[in-house]
Amino acid sequence: MEVTDENLATLANYLQQTLNPDPNIRRPAEKFLEGVEVNQNYAILLLHLIDKDTVDLTIRIAGAVAFKNYIKRNWPVEEDGADNIHANDRAAIKSLIVSLMLKSPEAIQRQFSDAVSIIGKYDFPQKWPGLISEMVEKFATGDFHVINGVLRTAHSLFKKYRFEFKSQALWEEIKHVLDNFAKPLTDLFVATIELTTTHANNPQALRIIYGSLVLICKVFYSLNYQDLPEFFEDNMPIWMPNLLNLLQVKVPSLEADTDDDKPGVMEQLRTEVCECAALYALKYEEEFHPHAPGFVTAVWTVLLATGPQAKYDALVSNALTFLAKVAEKKRYQNLFEDPGTLSSICEKVVIPNMEFRESDMELFEDNPEEYVRRDMEGSDVDTRRRAACDLVRTLAQHFEDKMMNIFGQYVQVMLGKYQECGASAWRGKDAALFLVTSLVSRGGTQAAGVTKASPLVDLTSFAAGHVLPELQRAPVTELPVLKADAIKYIMTFRSLLPKEFLITAFPLLIEHISGRGVVCTYAACTVEKLVAGGMVPRPLLEPHAPKLLTALFAALGDNTDPADHNEYVMKAILRTLSALQESALPFVGDALPKLARMLSVVAKNPCKPHFNHFLFETLSLSVSLVTKSNPNAISAFEDALFPIFQEILQNDVQEFMPYVFQMLSLLLELRGSTGGGGEGEAYGALLPCLVAPPLWERPANVRPLVRLLCAYVAVRTELVLNSGKLVMMDQYSKQIITLLFQRLSSSKTTKYVRGLIAFLGFYAAHFGADTLVNLIDSVQANMFAMYTERILIAELQRVSGALERKAAAVGCVKLLCESEHFRTGALAALWPKLLQALISLFELPADESSLPDDHFVEVDEPAGYQAQYAQLTCARNAADDPLAGIEDPKRYLAESLGNMCRQWPDVVPARVAALEPPHRHALQTYLNAYSVQIC
Repeated sequence: MEVTDENLATLANYLQQTLNPDPNIRRPAEKFLEGVEVNQNYAILLLHLIDKDTVDLTIRIAGAVAFKNYIKRNWPVEEDGADNIHANDRAAIKSLIVSLMLKSPEAIQRQFSDAVSIIGKYDFPQKWPGLISEMVEKFATGDFHVINGVLRTAHSLFKKYRFEFKSQALWEEIKHVLDNFAKPLTDLFVATIELTTTHANNPQALRIIYGSLVLICKVFYSLNYQDLPEFFEDNMPIWMPNLLNLLQVKVPSLEADTDDDKPGVMEQLRTEVCECAALYALKYEEEFHPHAPGFVTAVWTVLLATGPQAKYDALVSNALTFLAKVAEKKRYQNLFEDPGTLSSICEKVVIPNMEFRESDMELFEDNPEEYVRRDMEGSDVDTRRRAACDLVRTLAQHFEDKMMNIFGQYVQVMLGKYQECGASAWRGKDAALFLVTSLVSRGGTQAAGVTKASPLVDLTSFAAGHVLPELQRAPVTELPVLKADAIKYIMTFRSLLPKEFLITAFPLLIEHISGRGVVCTYAACTVEKLVAGGMVPRPLLEPHAPKLLTALFAALGDNTDPADHNEYVMKAILRTLSALQESALPFVGDALPKLARMLSVVAKNPCKPHFNHFLFETLSLSVSLVTKSNPNAISAFEDALFPIFQEILQNDVQEFMPYVFQMLSLLLELRGSTGGGGEGEAYGALLPCLVAPPLWERPANVRPLVRLLCAYVAVRTELVLNSGKLVMMDQYSKQIITLLFQRLSSSKTTKYVRGLIAFLGFYAAHFGADTLVNLIDSVQANMFAMYTERILIAELQRVSGALERKAAAVGCVKLLCESEHFRTGALAALWPKLLQALISLFELPADESSLPDDHFVEVDEPAGYQAQYAQLTCARNAADDPLAGIEDPKRYLAESLGNMCRQWPDVVPARVAALEPPHRHALQTYLNAYSVQIC
């Protein structure tokens, strides 16, 4: 594709069509562009079009978006995969993009900045060593449009340092960046601050200058995240006083130029400065210590000066987080220990930022799903309430008596006002409940809630006096925020509240499932957690089951809009049925048609992945429960579900296909080998489709398809044999082993090593030890010796899981006691080491440490959409132990050594004598336990 006017016009036309709302015009244009993007010069043609000022800006922006997506799809090259970008194009893109980006309008600049970061992820610094110097050169232009473009790109490129795991490659990259970027960034920082004085009377210029300082702080944070660089440590006298000044500086022309929702440039800048200060306070305590008091005072002043408007939310959150990080450190605690300071913190900072605002009420009423996500799932990490909560918890851990006394007084005042004034003072009680939770909590888990609390607060008395009355007050729709608070209190402290209290509260929780929005969700979630945690066991649950399940199914609604489906309600239904088991049968009959209709609805728009998962789990559980009681009911399930499954498979609903394959496995196994007629024809017609290669190209399908094919082999053996789809493994064995060891060489992760050792153990157990050795050595001479020494002996302790450890152990016993290679061949020298490794497997817990490759495998997203595999617990097949004939691997070792001794009496004693004393002693214990003597 040459860069000609004609090609540029054609490209512009197709880009314009991709913006058309009519799918009949838009989709063919998108397909055309995807089809031609593999041609050489396509990207260069696109860049030239984007660079043309005469082209409509909308088309240029569409081109920039297309270019970024092109880079995202094609720049990474899979191992052994085809490179869709010609080498000349790759070089041309890297030579053009920085300069083109910096002279483009901001909307285009942002797309190019993302493209640079994607390219940098794969090529920087080894294949793009000149990138940083090219960017730094632009600082000298003095043009802040260009400078901000560089800073945006630097932020996009370096922000990965905030979350990547430490490695030698990462250190080398960061060092390269620091060597070339740290000083220019510092010089730019100083020069930009000086410009704030020069242009003090020019609001437009100040907005751009302070915008640059926001970006500089973002880059500074990323470069300091992994460790404190020597350059920045040496230049703390430049950075820290200037950052402190940026917290304190007043710029009236920029302070009041934004609405209540959108933070202005000064709010953004102070937010970034607080984040940088919190990083230093937490990670570089010694170096930051001289600067801490000044920052604490400045942050305190900022908090007192900020109002409740939403535009200050991020700033207040980061400011509170900074105070919490400082308060964590022992050397800074003197800044907070004075009772007057703690009282001031409570009155002027904590309580105001815990109060329920109008914006919270709007979210509570209009978007309950988002409210729950933020409040209950912890995604409100950047909110005022969460930050205030974290500060209170930190202070309460270090100054427990003072905090309980001072903050407790404020709690009593707020609760007293509520009792006196009633509904009009509900916000005070809401803040009091939130404050108590923050003060009392000392630790917990997702499964159990808070498990450790301050002994200075009687949780049960507080619940009886201030929580239960909210739930007892009718109707359930009155003061819904306090209803939600009360329910959340029970959910949070469920592990610490007495069983009698929970039993009393349980029917009240069921009533509140009929509430609206957040109240319904909290009630369903709390019921689910109480049942799951065994706090409401089956005998106590059964009397409430009719009312509970009626309320839960009513809360599901009319099934028509998947966007309204409540995953917490669905999970509560699943948990309730699971706890009831056969006692749930009277309710399942009425529930199944509704669940099937719901599946048909969500299949057309699978927008709620958690809800969908719990729906499939509930269906699987219902099938299992009913057929266990009445095996003939399987036909009714097949009649109800097969048409829906067929629709999912025909419409290629990727999200649901792994679930369908698992449920088909369950249905087939429950039906067994019987059942001809329509059912047999349906399963028979499906089998050829299951081996179609496109299905196996999706990673999420592989395990469910394997499970389904195993079900066919197990219960429909004749059908499989007659289909001609079953071929012997022998012809592929060498190829399989080759692929396994190639994968081991390219990415030696803990998970893979565990799986490989267990698989080869199974192989040795079923096909023989020497068969395994010969097969692996056929790929490469002496490969099995390398595997034994570097993997099997070195990493055997990492194998976890009862079946996997058993397979690994039996495989080792086969090698030790039945392999000629280990008895008389080249592997004989490894015999004692392998036996010691096996004894360690028996005697020691699994090694849970990680291998170097664990953090750097499969991090790149594959091109296009990929569904995720999630196992259906309720559709899992009955545990099948392929080594069922061997109950105790220790006994198997002892008896196998005894048999070996009888056949070759001169071999075993000398080798056992070479064991280290602890291993020899452990082995003798096994031999004595099973009355085995070795020569």
